[in-house]
Amino acid sequence: QVQLVESGGGLVQAGGSLRLSCAASGPTFSRYIMAWFRQAPGKEREFVAVISWTGGRTSYADSVKGRFTISRDNAKNTVYLQMNSLKPEDTAVYYCAADSSFTRIVGNYDYWGQGTQVTVSS
Repeated sequence: QVQLVESGGGLVQAGGSLRLSCAASGPTFSRYIMAWFRQAPGKEREFVAVISWTGGRTSYADSVKGRFTISRDNAKNTVYLQMNSLKPEDTAVYYCAADSSFTRIVGNYDYWGQGTQVTVSS
């Protein structure tokens, strides 16, 4: 079992940048696929990015491709989401999640953090 804690959210102007972190507990972090999802008010939770065990494979939602970068440091049990060129439509609660399979499907993920708020002002 793994526990996840996100940090790094906040308020930023459009065009700005933020880096989210997700710290995981437990000795088996490197065995998990890690992903970021987000949920805006009144909307369903949606996929943002996913990264493989070693970090060698990543996948992004079309809406963030070229602006966001997911990475991981298995020595620190941490996954990151670097967000550049932020837009007001990126405003949401961002969640990290862990699973054993490389997937974009929110229902497949077994472990979730509590979320961190990102607000982008225009």
